[in-house]
Amino acid sequence: MQSEPDEYAEAVLDLVDQIPPGRVMSYGDVAEMIGRGGPRQVGRVMSLYGGGVPWWRVLRADGSFLPGHEVRALAAYREEGTPLKSDGGRVDMRTARWDGA
Repeated sequence: MQSEPDEYAEAVLDLVDQIPPGRVMSYGDVAEMIGRGGPRQVGRVMSLYGGGVPWWRVLRADGSFLPGHEVRALAAYREEGTPLKSDGGRVDMRTARWDGA
């Protein structure tokens, strides 16, 4: 049985919920903005509790899609107008990255 999210997990999920449609953050960006943890800790929170937030808006710093969820993520990116690289296989982090403003 999955436990309830702790304070750190709640902070991660709250931030992810604020990322606007069409914008993304890396796992490291989320950790940096919260001021605690790192990419692995954010990834762990997302794997355990991320189903209720726009999980596709948090990805690796190179813009690659979450393995095993590529089809669903790509559909969400297209629906939201998220900038993709010309090959369509990664998010264009330079233009899609959200700075929290």
